[in-house]
Amino acid sequence: MRLFWHRRDRRLHDNRGLAAAASGDTVLPVVVRDPAVGPPADSRAHAYGAATDAVLRDAYRERGSDLLVRSGDPATVIPALADEYGVDAVYWNSAYGRERRARAERVADACAVADLDVSVHTDSVLVAPDAVGDDHRSHRAFLDEWESVEKPDPAPAPDADALAAVADDAPLPDATADIDLPEAGHDAATSRLDAFVDSGIETYADTRDDLSAAVERPTNAVSRLSPYLAVGALGIREVWAAASDALEAADGDAERNVEKYCNELTWRERHYHLLAANPDLRVETYRSFDAPIAWRNDADDFAAWKAGETGYPLVDAGMRQLEREGYVHNRPRQVVASFLTKHLLHDWRDGERHFARRLLDYDPASNAAMWQWCASTGTDTVDVRIFDPVAQMDTYDDGADFVTEYVPELRGVPPEAVVEWPTLEPAERRELAPEYAAPIVERDAAYERAQRVFETALGKR
Repeated sequence: MRLFWHRRDRRLHDNRGLAAAASGDTVLPVVVRDPAVGPPADSRAHAYGAATDAVLRDAYRERGSDLLVRSGDPATVIPALADEYGVDAVYWNSAYGRERRARAERVADACAVADLDVSVHTDSVLVAPDAVGDDHRSHRAFLDEWESVEKPDPAPAPDADALAAVADDAPLPDATADIDLPEAGHDAATSRLDAFVDSGIETYADTRDDLSAAVERPTNAVSRLSPYLAVGALGIREVWAAASDALEAADGDAERNVEKYCNELTWRERHYHLLAANPDLRVETYRSFDAPIAWRNDADDFAAWKAGETGYPLVDAGMRQLEREGYVHNRPRQVVASFLTKHLLHDWRDGERHFARRLLDYDPASNAAMWQWCASTGTDTVDVRIFDPVAQMDTYDDGADFVTEYVPELRGVPPEAVVEWPTLEPAERRELAPEYAAPIVERDAAYERAQRVFETALGKR
């Protein structure tokens, strides 16, 4: 018998390690709850993971098996289970952050002591990180290598007769959160994927940054697959295969739109490869600086940013979407990160940790890479990238549809005034929307201050 250790791969379908374990032997499915690893226990991602685990356990039970749930150090738990059930080999899928990598190494050492074979597989990415180089500063250079590697097909789900006939009544963690959680599990994930391919992927490039479309057609303008991918309910090969099939069938504008979606999936790949090469990406800057960045780290500013009360409408709408839904559209996600790290000069690590608690789609690779990119401490080829929140709103939400969906204090204010809110005179702001916040920082002065601080850190001043 073989033991399969579920980690961030909460599904039977397109699970490469599970498929390998079920090939030619019986599989004992196990999940080990270790509070030292994974999203914070009070986070929405943790709750959604627990909800997904419950669906996964039901899927095993429908096949005459069960998901064994244990708590503690897997280096102790897994050899003990192997001894109890007569297991002779342990399978799992790779993970790339420092804590998960160290934990897997301890499990491998414990298995060696217990005379258990170990088999580790690449599952969370299409191309294994060791199949390409580890210089990820340029996305184009990464793609030149990544595109040359053949992508595997989705892995088959194991047959019911390949699963151990066991039963387990150990409780799962609490799956409640302070917001409504999306339907969990692989079936819900594939329904979302099918819906996007049917009615969204062929317009993706045209709608992905259109914030009005994000309000009017939130499940068509973008894929909204990130929660399922982050929690491991959906395999990346399933997504790639569906997008590739759509690309093969498309032409004209549809082909251009589908190609853009496929390209966006390569950014997810690069983020994972970046984490694999830099396992401390969540806490250490990728880029080297001549001098420390002079972060201000003002507690009041940080509180206003978290609450969506900065007086910058697009920033506040993004932060309130996060609080309401556990999700932020990609465009305002970049804007709020840039605003915190540049206009407020607040350390990106605090923003990353806040997102880790509030995002349903929290992903350690993509979240850390996004924050470092926006903070100009990561892989961006631009020395100091600063998103102007006023110009961003003028470009992507000039009708104020997205902003007024999440900032009701500004409903009824002319859209052009909402766009220019941080630059209006105080008396005009009080007259137009007396309940909405005044800007906590002056737009141009904050922009110029950020430029000076980062150029100094880079040795350019």
